[in-house]
Amino acid sequence: MFVQSILIFNIAVAIIFTLGYLYQFVYIFVSLIYTKKYEKHNSVPEETPTHNYAVLIAARNESNVIKHLISSIQEQSYPQENITIFVIADNCTDDTATHAKNAGAVVYERFNKDLVGKGYAIDFLLKRIFENYPKDKFDGFFIFDADNILDENYVSEMNKTFNKGHKIITSYRNSKNYADNWLSAGYSLWFLRESKYLNHVRMMLGTGCAVSGTGFLVSKDIILQNGGWPFFLLTEDIEFSIHNAISGNTIAFCKSAIFYDEQPTTFRQSWNQRLRWAKGFYQVFGKYGTSLIKTIVKKRSFYAFDMFMTILPAMIITSVTMSINIAIIILGLIIGFDVSTIINLFLSSVLTLYILLFVFGCATVITEWKMIHCKAFFKIAYLFTFPIFMLTYIPIAITAMFKRVEWKPISHSGVKTLNDIRKDGKK
Repeated sequence: MFVQSILIFNIAVAIIFTLGYLYQFVYIFVSLIYTKKYEKHNSVPEETPTHNYAVLIAARNESNVIKHLISSIQEQSYPQENITIFVIADNCTDDTATHAKNAGAVVYERFNKDLVGKGYAIDFLLKRIFENYPKDKFDGFFIFDADNILDENYVSEMNKTFNKGHKIITSYRNSKNYADNWLSAGYSLWFLRESKYLNHVRMMLGTGCAVSGTGFLVSKDIILQNGGWPFFLLTEDIEFSIHNAISGNTIAFCKSAIFYDEQPTTFRQSWNQRLRWAKGFYQVFGKYGTSLIKTIVKKRSFYAFDMFMTILPAMIITSVTMSINIAIIILGLIIGFDVSTIINLFLSSVLTLYILLFVFGCATVITEWKMIHCKAFFKIAYLFTFPIFMLTYIPIAITAMFKRVEWKPISHSGVKTLNDIRKDGKK
């Protein structure tokens, strides 16, 4: 009877997960079937009105990479007179501020050891801008991380989408260092999938997208409406996305605006970063979960449902389920009752999860093959490690439940230009 109860529990969890995330499988088919038709009917004229944009870059000890981002902004096909680059050198102990000034940016410095994080830095920078520039000076604000590199048509493509009336726009996130190792490839593949099979499909279906860390544009109206940037949780990007889903501000996606960022290559850095993300998701769920449910019920908002499933602590549920099964298996082996059925179900569940993640990765590599700038060998080889990368979230998710997590900077040493990145795919 006990074993049967565990089996029923496992099956119930599997059914709930399948029903909850089934729509994301539908997203894949929508993307494969309707992309060309959507792009044909949503093309925009080459000549579109220009707007004045402020580019906001939060940087902490980023002297290695900051000038390359600024150079990629200065090399945009968009008129330079309509772009002003701002850098907030946040709690820096190196010469980031000097490098940024020499590269042509307007630089502010901030030193605050109590209020630490990107959200506080961006809010501080916005307040300085509104103090020193007219409030109608800029129509929109781009937000980037210091390690980003922009495609030369990035701003022009985002401007086209902005001219369609969208007040918040996110973009296509690619990688500077896909082939470095299984960790950088795991991150890269996840973000490519997010762009192709989540945000792009959401845009096609007319629902809202989610901001992913960096590479997005926010209109002046939204900034003023929020009184700056009041998003200070450990994952301020997800907090911003959820806030807009509840408020009714739809986030758009621009597939043709491509930027690149650097992914961690050591497990320690990856662990610290993803631990912060996991803790941040719990914070966002705790703060906004109830409001999202109310929005889903009262407004019948699929956007809110999609965001709810995005921040739902699925890894915790997976971890708890696996932990229960492992504990029962160990207990059964100790006291001598038959747990072979549970062992078989547990192993088949792990294998199924591996296969599902592999399929997600495989679909992404096939459709985004030309977007991945590395040798074909690495594109294929790291497909097999992608599920393992994702499964390492399980101990991270468990640790985040109990550990106090603070924002820690990720060091960036990948000094690459746009040409360097493109050459990687031709070697």
